[in-house]
Parts: sequence; structure tokens; C-alpha cells
Amino acid sequence: MKNLIKEFTKGIIKENPTFVLALGLCPTLAVSVSVVNAIGMGIAATFVLLGSSLIISLIRDFIPEKIRIPCYIVIIATFVTIAELCMKAYSPALDRSLGIYVPLIVVNCIVLGRAEAFACKNNLARSFFDGLGMGVGFTLALILISAIREFLGSGQILGHTLVKGFEPIFVFGMPSGALLVIGLLLGLFNLLKDKRA
Repeated sequence: MKNLIKEFTKGIIKENPTFVLALGLCPTLAVSVSVVNAIGMGIAATFVLLGSSLIISLIRDFIPEKIRIPCYIVIIATFVTIAELCMKAYSPALDRSLGIYVPLIVVNCIVLGRAEAFACKNNLARSFFDGLGMGVGFTLALILISAIREFLGSGQILGHTLVKGFEPIFVFGMPSGALLVIGLLLGLFNLLKDKRA
């Protein structure tokens, strides 16, 4: 059980896809304008990570070596299609807001990387906790980045004004604002890591 908890927590802290591995930055930059978008993308990516990790772990011994990557992409695309159709059915506004970035989860290096580096080499339980940890780590990173951008760019979070009289800094609502926030957070996390070492 201790090993499974370690598999889960490594995706949140030690191997966070955004802040440590610097993977999946394209959707991170694009959808982190609002916390609602970040939560939606995080849930979709976590669902795809979990589903694909479980299936790949289950059938890893049956996939021929020469066609493993195309097989992984088909499995991942299946879960992305399920996530996209559910989003279209139950949250069309979120689907419109996320746009092309939900279908692009198919080629997201976080998902494909976990399939190739972990799920195809480990059992079902370890793959489940690895996928869950990576998904939660990605979601938390998205929420942190989008909360900072939403507050600084509009003065609100989830439609609520936190500081009366705050003048928004509009650059944080644009793509360049995402780069600034991610750069500053990466610098902060590296500084904290160096101090701990």
C-alpha cells in the first residue's frame, strides 16, 4: 500500500507534469485563462490518463512490440472521444470554451508518455495510482496557474471579486500572461527545491 501511495504522490509533487517534467504546456497555456476551464481540462485529462493506463496495463503482454505506439494512440483516442462527447452533452459551454484542446489530449505528451514509460511496464494497481497522481498533479497545476491569471487579469476568481478596487492587469488574460505565470512559478518551485536540498 505504501508503494501505491508513493506512485500517486509522485505525480503531484516529485514528477508533476507541468512544474517538474514541463509536459503538456500547450493546453496549459491555452486553457488556463479561467479556473472553470482548468478544472474541465484537468478532469478530462485525468479521465483519459486513468482509462488508458488501466487498459494498456491490462493488455500490455498482448500488444506486439512493433505496433505498441499506434495501439496506445487508439486506446487514448477512445477515452478522449468519450470525454469529449460527455463534455458536449453535459457541459456545452465548457466544450466551446476548451475548443480543440480536448481532442488534442490524444497527442498530449503526458498521456502518451505515461503509457510508454509506466503503464506498459507495471501492473494494474500501480498504473491506476500513477495515472491518477499524474492527472491530479496536472489538474492542480492548471488550477494554480489559472487562479493567478484569472485574478490578476480580471480581478475575480470564479466570478467573485476578491479585492475591491483591484485594477486588472490585462496582460495576464493573454497568452503572454500564461508564459509569465508559468515562468515565475517554475522559478519559485526551483528556488524552493534548491533551498530544501
